[in-house]
Amino acid sequence: MQGLQRKLLILAVTVAFPVAQASAGWMDQLGGMINNTEKDKATAATPSVAALSNSDMVAGLKDALRVGSENVIGQLSKTNGFTSDPKIHIPLPDSLQTVKSSLATVGMSGMMDDLELRLNRAAETATPKAKRIFSDAIQAMSFDDAKKILHGPNDTATRYFKDKMSKALGEEMRPIIEKSLRQAGAVQAYDRVIGQYSTMPFMPDVKANLSKHVLDLALAGIFQYMAEEEAAIRKNPFKRTTNILRKVFGG
Repeated sequence: MQGLQRKLLILAVTVAFPVAQASAGWMDQLGGMINNTEKDKATAATPSVAALSNSDMVAGLKDALRVGSENVIGQLSKTNGFTSDPKIHIPLPDSLQTVKSSLATVGMSGMMDDLELRLNRAAETATPKAKRIFSDAIQAMSFDDAKKILHGPNDTATRYFKDKMSKALGEEMRPIIEKSLRQAGAVQAYDRVIGQYSTMPFMPDVKANLSKHVLDLALAGIFQYMAEEEAAIRKNPFKRTTNILRKVFGG
């Protein structure tokens, strides 16, 4: 019986995804299936509608985004997730670049390198907080939200997450970053650097909000990789790794 059901499901997906659409991303195809389902509400169900409900399709989208967000958080929360990645590595604040240049003239730039490392470590420590907030945003996603994502550009889901998550994510990550900076000695390192810098003649005053700097760039890094993951999810059938996705796409 299960074999027969699977054959019927594969037949339904084949009917729903004609060859002419083969080059389209699966999320585009899924959006088309939802449209077709809505059009068929008042008529006899097509094979695709019989096999797949709108709830199945939205569940497939949510599952894909959940897996994608977990991949991003897992990657960035590892040691060196920010530190060794040139795309999202957190540099010193602009206001401290002058300090670094000045200390380099007297062979003390290592203090600034140490401070920069601690900033990235703080971001890596705080990033796991994003996992639950991504999950909450995905669970709260309505059917209309899902349709907009399915029919939108490659970063539509990422923009949805930014809108829904940024405030909550900042509130969750900020204390972790502040605590991490204190425990890692970044605040003390900053004080030492500024103390040493202030002894040099004719140097301008320098101020930097380290925790806000780390938080802003950590969030930017998370959403940058989420946009890349979303684009990959739309195009790459090997991203369909969960039971609901296999059900929806017969993979």
